[in-house]
Amino acid sequence: MESVPRSGEAPLILVADDVEANVELLFDQLHVLGFRAIAATDGPSAVKAAFDHRPDLCILDVAMPAGDLGCDDRDTGFEVCRRIKRDPRTARVPVVFVTALSDTTDRVKAIEAGGDDFLTKPHNRLVLGARVRSLLRLKGAMDALEESSRKMRELEKLRDDLMKMIVHDLKSPLTSVLATLEMLRDEDFGPLTDGQRRAILDAEGKAEDLLALIEDLLEIRRIEETTVALKLEPIAPAALLHEIVHEWTARLRQAESTTAVDVPDDAPVFEGDKGLLRRVLGNLVQNAITHSAHPVHIQLSARRDGDTLLFSVADNGPGIPPEYQEVIFRKFEQVHTPNAPQLRGSGLGLAFCKLVVGAHGGRIWVQSAGAGQGSAFHFTVPLRAGGDGAAP
Repeated sequence: MESVPRSGEAPLILVADDVEANVELLFDQLHVLGFRAIAATDGPSAVKAAFDHRPDLCILDVAMPAGDLGCDDRDTGFEVCRRIKRDPRTARVPVVFVTALSDTTDRVKAIEAGGDDFLTKPHNRLVLGARVRSLLRLKGAMDALEESSRKMRELEKLRDDLMKMIVHDLKSPLTSVLATLEMLRDEDFGPLTDGQRRAILDAEGKAEDLLALIEDLLEIRRIEETTVALKLEPIAPAALLHEIVHEWTARLRQAESTTAVDVPDDAPVFEGDKGLLRRVLGNLVQNAITHSAHPVHIQLSARRDGDTLLFSVADNGPGIPPEYQEVIFRKFEQVHTPNAPQLRGSGLGLAFCKLVVGAHGGRIWVQSAGAGQGSAFHFTVPLRAGGDGAAP
């Protein structure tokens, strides 16, 4: 039995009931409300109709012939609902139970089976229409959300695949460019004027920045694909922070910025991948410098926090609004604040930091009161690495 009052545009409702008079009544009411309808008279035919026709909504009687569903006839509707909700093709289809039963136990069974609503016989046409329209609106919103999520996943995969391809294609020629610039700087092709040397040094610095970005991209990809094994070694936190400051001395002087290191004498040695953690701290220092339009003071500290070591990199720069403090750790995400310069960057630095800290079994977060209030990045690493030292 099928009723089609509109040409394929109206929502399709599956009505499952073994009493023909009940089916006809529901068909008439649904027809008046502007819906199409198909019928099933037992459990197996209801399941088949749901999978074959993919209705927008199902109206199920509880007590129907069970056939080969392996349940009691009094619970057939519950079993049909369970099978509909288990299958990915029909999992989001709303199910309304129409029954003369009003026992609380039956309602609990309906909820446990995945039912979305109830109608008690005899039901009112206006109530039926309101319930059906409400559930269809909800299904429409869920379908739209799922479609949007699917498209977003496809775009993210396309972007990641494209970045992977670009990165691999760029690394080899960039290495050749750096080698040529080094030869020019060493005057292998003839003497240089001071202006030429400065231009070559500037080009070489930019090329090295680009190579570092490519390495970050490759490292992020490897960590995400769980192929990176951490090279664990004992690390003294004070020595590590002083090394970072020494590495950045020239850049800090150029930016007219200052640093201070605060590590208590009893800060313990911990286990970690020194190379990766240096890059994490370097990224945090670089962010503090480059995201401020004015000179900043950067405070680097480390202290014991239970079974972990807590590192902090704090600055008195422009700060980060609260609504962006989670976003900044995602790949390719950037935040521009009113007091910070508009920069062209990759949005990968903090994503890299989060992956490395996570690989060590720690966590990273930021604290900032908002624009103009400075920011403090904190991350923890266990004192003793667990497992085999592989990135999770």
